[in-house]
Amino acid sequence: MTPRDATAPGVLRACALAVMVIGTLLLSSCSAIRIGYNQADTILAWMADDYFDFDAAQKQDFNTRIDRLLKWHRQEQLPDYAKFLADIKQRGQRPLTRDDAEWMVDGAKARFRVIARHGTHDAAEMLATLTPENLRALEKQFDKVNQKFVREYKLNGTADDRKRARLERTLKQLREWAGSLTHAQEERIAALNEAIPSTDAMRHQDRQRRQKEFLALLKLRHNKAEFTPQLQTWLTDWEKGRAPEFDKAQNEAYEKRVALYLDVERMLTPQQREHVLHKLQGYIDDIRALTAKRTASN
Repeated sequence: MTPRDATAPGVLRACALAVMVIGTLLLSSCSAIRIGYNQADTILAWMADDYFDFDAAQKQDFNTRIDRLLKWHRQEQLPDYAKFLADIKQRGQRPLTRDDAEWMVDGAKARFRVIARHGTHDAAEMLATLTPENLRALEKQFDKVNQKFVREYKLNGTADDRKRARLERTLKQLREWAGSLTHAQEERIAALNEAIPSTDAMRHQDRQRRQKEFLALLKLRHNKAEFTPQLQTWLTDWEKGRAPEFDKAQNEAYEKRVALYLDVERMLTPQQREHVLHKLQGYIDDIRALTAKRTASN
């Protein structure tokens, strides 16, 4: 058993992440998929420059490569995403099981790996152009996102602070999918949330480990024969190299999160369930509209 990061509403959110190629493109409204996807080249270019502080030639190279990736993604992956989400909606017509949750998470992960494998060659070519100045910018950005993680997950606070922050994040996600929650539902969610062991500090350490691995890997960037396959492994096997205690804690926390989300799914009112399915259908409609646009342009 490997640790996974969500089920039920969390899984649906993970699927939406895959739909938009990069997790940070996830926006709150269904119609935002079309907007975000059609602006993905601009958004991703801004993100890349934020991490690497590219010069003009590097920006042009990145734009060319990301345009190629997005064209492939629109042509080859979007129809599969629409089917995947439609299958999720079909399963959502009845109470979800743990097997459903496992299938959803595995499906989202598999689709991310397809993108990573397809984009590895272009990523390796682009990363080979990095200068010492780019690497300093990357280290600075890593420091920035690490500080943000510490703030958002209250790592410098008390155990109660961290639990409260986690509960707030969980309630926010559930409200985004199901709409308003009753007081009784929120009390039950709080009790289930209390039982989930905190792994945030270990996650923070593991994120930093991954960052250091990436910086070390970049030292090979001029040796294509070694760099490209190692980069693909780093992108697709993100659980490799975890500390055993973190792996064990993640497994335990994952099982508790599964129990929480499946319990919540069972307590949804008919109106809340309809809200979830309607929101999911909005994602499906937007993906199909993007696919139709692709077909019309061919």
